[in-house]
Amino acid sequence: MTLKDVKVGNTCKVKRIHGEGALKRRIMDMGITRGVEIFVRKVAPLGDPVEITVRDYELSIRKDDAGLIEVE
Repeated sequence: MTLKDVKVGNTCKVKRIHGEGALKRRIMDMGITRGVEIFVRKVAPLGDPVEITVRDYELSIRKDDAGLIEVE
């Protein structure tokens, strides 16, 4: 399951980040690393972007990028 599959109002834990190079580094620089908990706050009306809370701050992430974040 990936972050884009998590329903609004649910919390999940990051298992793994897929992708390579600069894309993976950018996701990790936003504070999304293995083991961190993510709360899905909102999804835009057309489904993109997804607003999440990670490490006590709010972040909007594109659905394509959310698909690279494997969660449990």
